Amino acid sequence: MPTVTPSDWSDIGERLARLAAEAGAGEIFGSSSHRWWLEPPLSAAELDEVEGQLGVELPGEYRSFLLGAGSGGAGPAYGLFPVRRVEGRWRWEGDGAELTDLATLARPFPHVEAFNPADGLPDPPDEDDYDSLDAFNAAEDAYWERHDQVVFRPEHSLGLLYLCHLGCAQREVLVVSGPARGQMWADDTADDGGFRPLADDDGTPLGFARWYRQWLDNAEARLSRGLPA
Repeated sequence: MPTVTPSDWSDIGERLARLAAEAGAGEIFGSSSHRWWLEPPLSAAELDEVEGQLGVELPGEYRSFLLGAGSGGAGPAYGLFPVRRVEGRWRWEGDGAELTDLATLARPFPHVEAFNPADGLPDPPDEDDYDSLDAFNAAEDAYWERHDQVVFRPEHSLGLLYLCHLGCAQREVLVVSGPARGQMWADDTADDGGFRPLADDDGTPLGFARWYRQWLDNAEARLSRGLPA
């Protein structure tokens, strides 16, 4: 297969079409949702409008994907959240896409290393420490209310564009602003795992292009071996 640059997506349509025609392609995780199909790319004028509304330029690899491959659809897990114009405003749509605060994408995500907003919180209440079930339930409700106030503060996701849902409220995001701009991160807050950068086997942080192509390479490899997953 010829070498392609991170901004060259000319091979993607053909590769997705081949995958869609393969026996077993429907067994690849998430394919029943995206069906190996990409929505049409954005025009340069549409992308300018998106970025104008956001007040920030999107990272180059993702930007080139929107222009040269598609505006959403086939991709890791259940697919890439598509960006669409709804009543004159551009937004991403999908299970968890609403976690992107479009008004703050231009504000820097400050982290370069994994962090967990739940660190430092006390352990949940233990029922054995309470004299009655009502007292325990009240303490548990208060604990989880406080937990969610800390863990799900909007400021934790400044500058993050949610692109993909893995299931069970696990999602992957693109850092749009800040020192990790252009990197893909995991949001594991639903399991109290916090946020972490995604990395290649050698520890190199994954940008959008490598993240997307890893998924595509893996799907092709598994189908060629008769091992859909």
